[in-house]
Amino acid sequence: MAITREHVLQALSTVPVDANGTDLVASGRLSDVVVDDAGRVMFSITIEPSEAASMERVRQAAVTAVQGLPAVKGVFASLTADRPAGVGPSGSSPGGARPRSAAQPKNQRIPGVQHVIAVASGKGGVGKSTTACNLALGLKALGLKVGLLDADIYGPSMPKLLGIHGKPRLLENRILEPMEAYGIKVMSIGFLVEEEAAMIWRGPMVMSAITQMLREVAWGDLDVLVVDMPPGTGDAQLTMAQATPLAGAVIVSTPQDLALIDARRGVSMFKRVEIPILGIVENMATFVCPHCGQSSHIFGHGGARDEASRLGVPFLGEVPLNMTIRELSDSGRPVVVAEPEGPHARIYKDMAQQVWTALAGGAAARPAPRIVIE
Repeated sequence: MAITREHVLQALSTVPVDANGTDLVASGRLSDVVVDDAGRVMFSITIEPSEAASMERVRQAAVTAVQGLPAVKGVFASLTADRPAGVGPSGSSPGGARPRSAAQPKNQRIPGVQHVIAVASGKGGVGKSTTACNLALGLKALGLKVGLLDADIYGPSMPKLLGIHGKPRLLENRILEPMEAYGIKVMSIGFLVEEEAAMIWRGPMVMSAITQMLREVAWGDLDVLVVDMPPGTGDAQLTMAQATPLAGAVIVSTPQDLALIDARRGVSMFKRVEIPILGIVENMATFVCPHCGQSSHIFGHGGARDEASRLGVPFLGEVPLNMTIRELSDSGRPVVVAEPEGPHARIYKDMAQQVWTALAGGAAARPAPRIVIE
């Protein structure tokens, strides 16, 4: 039997939200309920910011209630404290309009995880995921306990980059056991959906999925959790800043002027929410012809280094546009583990050393900032 919206509402009507026994549906706090063709259910619950801790219990109860329905393959539920003017705590408004949803996750550290860092870019196609993957493996090569979260919901890359197949195991209390590859723990939405499935999700659903992959995964004890962010400076990045105290961010860019414009936006966004910039990486810096040995600067050269100097943030290094890196990435054998003593692996390992030095030297996790959008 296919799951329907009515089935979900009936299950949620059994979840009380207050001491008077008011149920979630009757409370007016519930957003639109979305059920996709794969049996995944998505919704959000409107709260006041001060209710975040107490209403987390309600969110978990709602998830449990819906997960108990036949044919439900996954539940993504979030708490939202963002309302347009005139909308009260119950979610109602004079015109009957529903509140606009935006995730308001719990601002607390992830148990057992010492540092969380984001690898981000202002735009797609600059090699951010390849950088995040090899940076995580570079940190592992330093002897650290490392996790890697693929938070790029619309374009998850880690299953391909790390050659991981299968689905994570469900542990007690609906906690997922992360997958493992090359000694690091990995979680990605790509493990939970079909490879060719289109993730046609609205912002609140994306933010809820990211929050759950942060909070409802058995990461264990980690020195560093590397988060491969979606490109851009929108909801997902703000969710990360709210959901966990980030220790810092690494910005990836090509030397091209168009990419650097977007990299500036990324730096500006993280600075605005008081997240330290651990450094800028210049990817696809130089192409060396494998036949004649001639160097070509296809996307320019030195732009990211100059931008880092101008913005007053560290420059972590240059990664060439190289066929070996691309071929090994496509085969699920990242260059840091496939050719650990090679010149390209040394670049990523040097970046990892710089990042760890910054983290160990004081750029540690700090209380998550309050996000204010003007």
